[in-house]
Amino acid sequence: MDDKDRLILTLLEEDCKVPVESLADMVDLTKEELLSRIEVLEKDRIIQKYTACVDWEKAGEGVVAAIVELKVSPERDFGYDKIAERLARHRQVKSLRLISGAYDLELLVVGKNIHEITRFVAEQVAPLEHVRETGTILIMKTYKDNGIEYFERKSGERLPYSL
Repeated sequence: MDDKDRLILTLLEEDCKVPVESLADMVDLTKEELLSRIEVLEKDRIIQKYTACVDWEKAGEGVVAAIVELKVSPERDFGYDKIAERLARHRQVKSLRLISGAYDLELLVVGKNIHEITRFVAEQVAPLEHVRETGTILIMKTYKDNGIEYFERKSGERLPYSL
């Protein structure tokens, strides 16, 4: 992995729909060289997936999200990995991280409504053998996600600035 690969990754992370020719120009490679590098990055699973960042509220779909924090007893010889692997299999779990602080794991969970999330936590997460405690934080509104701001600004509108 070199600086050109890192630049490719940064540019694709910003916008994975940039035309190949434009991307090749930005990193000073031929189209074929760029595609070859991307193929290696995909094969090595450095590029995991191409995805869209969707504003479901604007799309008119009712999606509720919550952060679920877990205190977990690590398993001997496996630590947190086995419980994390088990939790990650659920479609409701959009992200799962090992964190520092009062809790051990943090899940981003989505559902059609708060009842679906509550049921998921109560029936699928809390009863797991190594889960000692859960804390659920309802996400009221998303202002920025995956680097995308969800603000509607008029063209030329500037934010106030002060020191």
